[in-house]
Amino acid sequence: MAITPAPTAKEKEAARGLRKAAAREESKVEAKTGRDFKKGEQRFEERAKSSDGKSAGSKQKS
Repeated sequence: MAITPAPTAKEKEAARGLRKAAAREESKVEAKTGRDFKKGEQRFEERAKSSDGKSAGSKQKS
């Protein structure tokens, strides 16, 4: 499922604002924790881990 571009100028501006807000929040958290967020696949894997520390992929393999 692909994300399509916002069709109107108002929606495009809103999307731009959300991206900027997310970037500001990410930089605040990175500064607070003292480390950068993982990016791409590493970030997905980090977020996919459950409370027992196992990733979704390792659970499916067992």
